[in-house]
Amino acid sequence: MIDCHTHPYARTVADVDQWVRNMDAVGLEKGVVLTMASGERFNEIQKRFAQHKDRFEMWCGFDFTKFDSPGFEQQSLEALERCHDLGATGVGELVDKGRGIGAPMGTEPASWRVRSTGPRPHPDDPELDALFDKCGKLGMPVSIHVSDPPWAYQPMDQTNDGLMNAYKWRIEVKPGVMGHKELIESLERAVKKHPRTIFFACHLTNQCNDLTSLGKMFDRNPNLYADIGARYAETGCIPRFVAEFFSKYPDRILYGTDMGYEQEMYRTTFRILETADEHFYHFQFGYHWYLNGFGLPDALLKKIYRDNALAAFGRARQNMA
Repeated sequence: MIDCHTHPYARTVADVDQWVRNMDAVGLEKGVVLTMASGERFNEIQKRFAQHKDRFEMWCGFDFTKFDSPGFEQQSLEALERCHDLGATGVGELVDKGRGIGAPMGTEPASWRVRSTGPRPHPDDPELDALFDKCGKLGMPVSIHVSDPPWAYQPMDQTNDGLMNAYKWRIEVKPGVMGHKELIESLERAVKKHPRTIFFACHLTNQCNDLTSLGKMFDRNPNLYADIGARYAETGCIPRFVAEFFSKYPDRILYGTDMGYEQEMYRTTFRILETADEHFYHFQFGYHWYLNGFGLPDALLKKIYRDNALAAFGRARQNMA
C-alpha cells in the first residue's frame, strides 16, 4: 500500500522511526510526504526522514518569495530544480482555498502558510505555466488542493449539512476570493493546459457531494488523479454511490490519509474501504456523520491501495523531456 497524502507530522528522527513501525504493523509500504516546502526548509525535513528513504517519497513546494516580481519565474524554477536534485520526486501540496496558492485563509496550520500577504496565483494563472511545465519535464507529479467542501462556503444556518465543521472552516466569498466552483474550474484549466504533467487532486477535488462532476473531469483529463485523503466521513455516509463511482474510475483513485500516522487511523481507513460494516463512528473520521464501509472488491482495492500510484509515478517519468 502507498499513502499518497501525508505531511511531515513526525517532528524528530525518533518520531519517523515510530511512523515506520506503525507502517510495518499495518502493511503500508510507502508514504508520500507533502512537505509544501522549498529551500532550507525542504532540506531540513528531508534530513529528518533520511534514514528511511525507501519508505517515503519526499515532495517539495514552490518558492513564492518573489511572486509578482520580475525575478519570480527564474528563482522558482531554480529552486524547484534544486529540490529535485536533492531528491524531491513531486510537488505539493499546493493549496488554494480562494485567495490563491499559499495565501493564508486562517484554516491551514501556520507552518504550511507562505509568509506573505501579497497576491497569489490561482492554478490556471500564467505565472505558474513554466513551473507546471517544468514539473512535467522533471517527471514530478503535482498534488494540489483547491477549494474546501461546499458547506464551507454556504450560509452558516440550519440548511447547511456540514454546519458542525463549516463554522470552523468558514470561507467568505468576497472580492478577491474565488468560490468553490470557480476554484475547481481553475484547477481543470491548469490540468488541461499541462497535459504532460500528472496532477493529484487532493480530497476528491472537494466534490464528495457531486462525484459525477469529478468523473466528468476524469473523462476530459487523462492526466488527472484524485486522492481520498481526509474525506472518509464525507464519503462514508454514501457508501453505495462511492463504491459505484470507484468502480467506474478504477484507475484514477488514490489511497491517501492526511490524518497523521497512528495505527488505528490506518486501520479505520481499511475498514471503510474493505468492509460492509454499517453505522459506526471514529473520532477522527466521524464528524457528525456516521460511517459505512464501501465493501470494495479485492481487485479494485489493489488498484486504489498501490497500483494506481505506481502507474501515475511511471507515467510522470515517461512524460519527461
